Amino acid sequence: MTAGKTPAAGGSTQAYGEAWYWDNRYSQDPSTFDWYQKYPSLAPLIRLYIPTHHHPVLVVGCGNSGFSEEMADDGYNEVINVDISRVVIEAMQTKYSDNAMLKYMVMDVRDMSAFDTTSFTAVIDKGTLDSLLCGHNSRQNAAKMLEEVWRVLKDKGVYILITYGSPVYRLPVLKELSWTIKLHVIGKLQSGNTSNLTRDLTTPISLDANGGSTESVGMNADVHYIYVCIKDESGKNKA
Repeated sequence: MTAGKTPAAGGSTQAYGEAWYWDNRYSQDPSTFDWYQKYPSLAPLIRLYIPTHHHPVLVVGCGNSGFSEEMADDGYNEVINVDISRVVIEAMQTKYSDNAMLKYMVMDVRDMSAFDTTSFTAVIDKGTLDSLLCGHNSRQNAAKMLEEVWRVLKDKGVYILITYGSPVYRLPVLKELSWTIKLHVIGKLQSGNTSNLTRDLTTPISLDANGGSTESVGMNADVHYIYVCIKDESGKNKA
């Protein structure tokens, strides 16, 4: 993601759950943009948790990112993309009309009833949960989204959340469902698309029994946090 741009930039945060806000935004600026990270920087982690033969994969809040195209180029042959903005989805449908590996649908992540339960092996989210947490009724909307993500995932499926939210803010939201959570960090992209963090992306940060971090990741403005949430139906049934 370009430095200085976050889901709370460029307008009222209270409109972030509204289709008209994103329609206006994509009408005014149709250029390709990737929130937070581009695919090459995340590819080692994506490959670790989502083998290419595992499909389909759902990308929520896809916008006009090139992320899914690069996933398809990397061997993922069924990538379903949803966004609340009809403007951006129609643009992406036109752009990728000849690519059978990519599908684009207008959809609100708080209501993905067009998908059957346990439809996907993986869900990828770069900034969509963050956007909902910036708006009106943030916790209720976040809970609706996460319940839907849980519903459409197969058991042992993974929800990969890329976010600026540190563990103290994101773990309480995620732990409302019985995910098995692994935490990774990646340096924010600098000029030239390079990262300033030398830590191995594929090595998770240790979490204690309560899900808290045992390492001093804290609230680091120079990193993005990646929560790999594995669906565990047995854990939910016991709750």
